[in-house]
Amino acid sequence: GLFASIALPFFNIPLMMKIIKRRSSQDLSLAWLLGVFFCLILMEPAAWVSSDVTFKVFGTLNLIGFSGVTIAALYFRRK
Repeated sequence: GLFASIALPFFNIPLMMKIIKRRSSQDLSLAWLLGVFFCLILMEPAAWVSSDVTFKVFGTLNLIGFSGVTIAALYFRRK
């Protein structure tokens, strides 16, 4: 579980690279993107106070990784 909690957030990198390479995020639903992002923000405090190391690692790494996706998508959505 710990290995998966570390590995899974790194799958955000290909999505960020796709957005940057195409210089567009029009194929992503803005409602989905922001919905996932805000849910991750709301779940993060639970990860911080949890005694489960796997949940802490996954929550933090996933928030960091998906923040990159969100920033890239919003940046290229404006252009």
